[in-house]
Amino acid sequence: MDVEDIEIQLFVRAMQLRHGYDFSDYAPASLKRRIQQLVRTHDAGTISGLTTRLLHDQDFLRKAVEGLSVPVSEMFRDPPVFRALRDKVFPVLASYAEINIWQAGCAHGQEVYSLAIMLEEAGLYDRTRIYATDFNDAALAAAAEGIYATRDARDWSRNYLEAGGKHSFSDYYSARYEFIKLDRRLRRHVTFINHNLVTDKVFCEAHLILCRNVLIYFSNALQDRTLGLFRDSLVRGGFLCLGTRENIDFSPAAAGFTDIDQAMRIYQAGGSGARPLAR
Repeated sequence: MDVEDIEIQLFVRAMQLRHGYDFSDYAPASLKRRIQQLVRTHDAGTISGLTTRLLHDQDFLRKAVEGLSVPVSEMFRDPPVFRALRDKVFPVLASYAEINIWQAGCAHGQEVYSLAIMLEEAGLYDRTRIYATDFNDAALAAAAEGIYATRDARDWSRNYLEAGGKHSFSDYYSARYEFIKLDRRLRRHVTFINHNLVTDKVFCEAHLILCRNVLIYFSNALQDRTLGLFRDSLVRGGFLCLGTRENIDFSPAAAGFTDIDQAMRIYQAGGSGARPLAR
C-alpha cells in the first residue's frame, strides 16, 4: 500500500472518530479524487495536512463535508424519468389521502422543485409532504433558497417540456439580473433536513423515494445497506426511483422490489406483484 492510500485511510478514520461522518464504504476511486481535490483547494500540501486541520480546526469540518459531497443536479434531469413518474407512479399516489415523498441526497434542490412542479400540475401537491435530505448543510441551505443561475433556465425549460410540463417553466420563477428565484409556493410542502444515508436510520414512512445518482458513489455493501433502508422506509406498494446509471440487481435487498420501469429505474416495494394496501 502506498503512502497516499494510507493517508486516505487515516483521513477517513479521523472524519469518523472526530466528527461522526463515515466515508469508509464510499467508492474508493471517487473518494480519492475528492480528497485530492480538497488538498488542492485548501492548499494543504498533503492528505496528512488535511487530517491535521480536520482534527484541530472545527471550522474546517464544514469545508471538508462540502468537498466530499457531490451536490450536482439540474431541473428535470433525465426528463423521461419525470414523465414515467407522472404516467406510472402519480396515478397510484393519487389514491392516497396524504402522500409522503422522500428525496434523498437532494443536493441544491433542483430535483425537489421539479417534483413539486409535476405534483402541482397533477393536482397532488396540496396533499403531499416532501422530505428533502442531504448530509451537506451548505447544500441544504442553498436548496431552501431556490436561487439559481439564469444561464441554466433555457436548458431547464427544455427539460420541463420534455418531461411533460403543461405550462411554461417561466411561470414558476422570477428573474433578476443573473439569477432566477423559484416561486415560494413550490416550497410550501417541502421540509429540508440533514440526514446521512451512511449512518442514519428510517425517519419517515414514504410512498415514493427518489435517490438519483447517489448510490454510484457508494461501495456495493453500502448500496445494499441503503437499499434496505429505503425498503424499510416505504409503505407496501410504495415506489423507489434511482438514477439511470444505478440498479438493484446485485443487491439482496432487490428481493423486496419489483420492476415498474427498468429503463427509468423505477421499482415498487413489496416484491413481485405488490400493490398498495387499501386506503
